Amino acid sequence: MLLNQLIANMKPLRNPGLFVLMIVCSIQSQQLSAQQHAANPNQNAFPVQAQTDKGIVEGNYDTHTGIQTYFGIPFAKPPVGELRWKAPQPMDPWEGVKETKKFGPRPMQTMVFGDMKSRSDGVSEDCLYLNVWTPAKRNTRGLPVLVYFYGGGNVAGDASEPRYDGESMAKKGMVVVTTNYRLNIFGYLAHPELSAEAPYKASGNYGSLDQQAALQWVRDNIEAFGGDPSRVTIAGESAGSIGTSTLMASPLSRELIAGAIGESGAAIHPTMAPVPLAEGEKQGAEFLKQAGVASIADLRKLPARDIYELYNESGRFGFPMTIDGYFLPASLPEIFESGRQAQVPLLLGWNSAEIPGMAFMQGMSYTPENFEQKVREVYPERHEEILAAYAHSTAREVEFSATALASDRFISYSTWKWFDLHRKHSDQPVYRYLYSKIRPPLRDANLRSGLAGGTVEADTEAPDMPEPIGAPHACEIEYCMGNLHLVDDYAWTADDYKVSETMQAFFANFIKKGNPNSLDLPNWPPAEANDPTPPVMIIDTKSRQEPAANDDRYRLHDEIYNE
Repeated sequence: MLLNQLIANMKPLRNPGLFVLMIVCSIQSQQLSAQQHAANPNQNAFPVQAQTDKGIVEGNYDTHTGIQTYFGIPFAKPPVGELRWKAPQPMDPWEGVKETKKFGPRPMQTMVFGDMKSRSDGVSEDCLYLNVWTPAKRNTRGLPVLVYFYGGGNVAGDASEPRYDGESMAKKGMVVVTTNYRLNIFGYLAHPELSAEAPYKASGNYGSLDQQAALQWVRDNIEAFGGDPSRVTIAGESAGSIGTSTLMASPLSRELIAGAIGESGAAIHPTMAPVPLAEGEKQGAEFLKQAGVASIADLRKLPARDIYELYNESGRFGFPMTIDGYFLPASLPEIFESGRQAQVPLLLGWNSAEIPGMAFMQGMSYTPENFEQKVREVYPERHEEILAAYAHSTAREVEFSATALASDRFISYSTWKWFDLHRKHSDQPVYRYLYSKIRPPLRDANLRSGLAGGTVEADTEAPDMPEPIGAPHACEIEYCMGNLHLVDDYAWTADDYKVSETMQAFFANFIKKGNPNSLDLPNWPPAEANDPTPPVMIIDTKSRQEPAANDDRYRLHDEIYNE
């Protein structure tokens, strides 16, 4: 369209063909430049330094973008050897200048999802590094700050993934931080021996404590990068959103944040809710017994490879967070109901088709009879109410209702509960969205959309995904962070860039002022405490505010989960 406009306006030129060629070459040059920049972000940069509380770090100042980057800044001692399964320890000061121009290693993990693309420097227990993007000039002070936590079920993920890249957000006038945190057995193992040795007499939650330590680093150091430590918004998707909900609840971190954004997930039953410490310790003790390891001391002596393989052989999907009396003194509902959470503005939501309906139907076809049978199996005492809440008179209705029910049970209800708790037990504004943009087709017919965003090879064991009827889990990340140009798996259209521009603007406004609204966007009012149909921003090609249409079913799940 732009090229057509240029051609229409160039009639007076003596050589319009040459002009078109110049325009095409210019566009190709810009595209090539973007590709080269993604592959080698240092080619247009000169070194810059910042003074942190532990020493000087040296990053890059990109002369094309005006953004300074500092990749792989350590924020705690490497959690290795005797520091395995201990709360993160403060870094020692260093002499001279520490170069921070490449991403640090990502945490220990296997290919759980298979579709996470990384730019990190390998995989290692030594993984406690964070990254900073800043637009600050030499005299800039007081910029708002975004700290973003990756998703991955607390078993996988990486702060270097392109979809989390902070440059696009930094161009909106903020400092952006992405941070690693320990995962799976390395991040969440609890055990009676670990509790006994800890000064706070509890164990587990090491990955969560890493997130808290990164926030403390931001409080202590972000001024050196032009940021305001009193204007820090935390955000994340899936497990990152779950982490955001716990950081709001924790007495260790709630004073470190000024706002929160949650994308699909909260640490509330049935979604990765923390368990009592005794239950977490029991699971850890059972793991050691089955692995044939006599003690935590013996486990610490093993090389990382052995622990990695023992964990993978166990078939476990991570370890649960614990109500440890330290990071988490109680469950999230208990903390929020008593008003002990961070009293800050909250923006949160979920996607219109978080998980396929087959996750509920378990291979049964989409017929009304099969749906009714499955609902009776899962809800023997409440099946009539569930069936009344989810329309199922035709196969098409069953497909939508099975998708909705699977999504609600997976992650939508827990996010709704977080929303409901905060709006009722806080005087701060709460904004809710439903992300609904269906992704375009994949560019490569040999790929399939993955289960946590991104793609996997079609010949892998990953199941074929059905034709989308809504927006699946994790698909909004590259939109809200303004990173479609860094994710080339999909044939993005003008509509996709339009949605991205809108969603990113909502998020940027919220980060800057605790309110997503501006004159150029659809009006998005906060939810009132007891509104039965609170306003929901439908984020789609044409974004719009609508009254909540399905909250009765969330209230029904609330009753069932709290029986």
